[in-house]
Amino acid sequence: MFLVSLTGFIIGLVLTLQTRPTLLEFGAASWMPSMVGVSIIREIGPMITALVCAGKIGSSIGAELGSMRVTEQIDAMEVSGTNPFKYLVVTRVLAITLMLPLLVIIADFLALYGSFLVEYFKGNVSMQLYFNEVIDALKFGDTFPATIKSFFFGFTIGLVGCYKGFYSKKGTEGVGYAANSAVVLSSILLFIIDFIAVFITDIFFEL
Repeated sequence: MFLVSLTGFIIGLVLTLQTRPTLLEFGAASWMPSMVGVSIIREIGPMITALVCAGKIGSSIGAELGSMRVTEQIDAMEVSGTNPFKYLVVTRVLAITLMLPLLVIIADFLALYGSFLVEYFKGNVSMQLYFNEVIDALKFGDTFPATIKSFFFGFTIGLVGCYKGFYSKKGTEGVGYAANSAVVLSSILLFIIDFIAVFITDIFFEL
């Protein structure tokens, strides 16, 4: 949560600081809350949060289950009649699937707050005015698809991390490989899922 919060806050600050001079040149500084709000809610917030979670949670799941496989703890569960898939995989996948959208909400809010701080000190914009502009700019087509794909992001991170850890091999070397490959593969899949989600959303709302 700390990593996601810090990342979201800094993203809001940087995005506003980088974009504001360009909008000022065109006399469109008043569009800043709308532009930042739509950008963060629709795309930047869910994607950045998912990538942070892939690096932090995906690697930890891969390393944890990989070490359990190498030390034969998973084999011991199977011998004792306990279903390791049910207790080790399902719980982790379900947990991150449900929690990632909540982390996205936190990151989105802090990113918008960071953007507001820049506007407050640079343009003397009040909090009420800033967030009213953000809310007015957002539509159902911005918030709903972003929320839905957050669940798929969480499911993918959990599934890939559990798969890489559960089937880890080559002793302790395999644990490191499982953690590393879980981050790389889940990150690639996140971009693919994001593209598919944007493509489907674009077609759906055109109809």
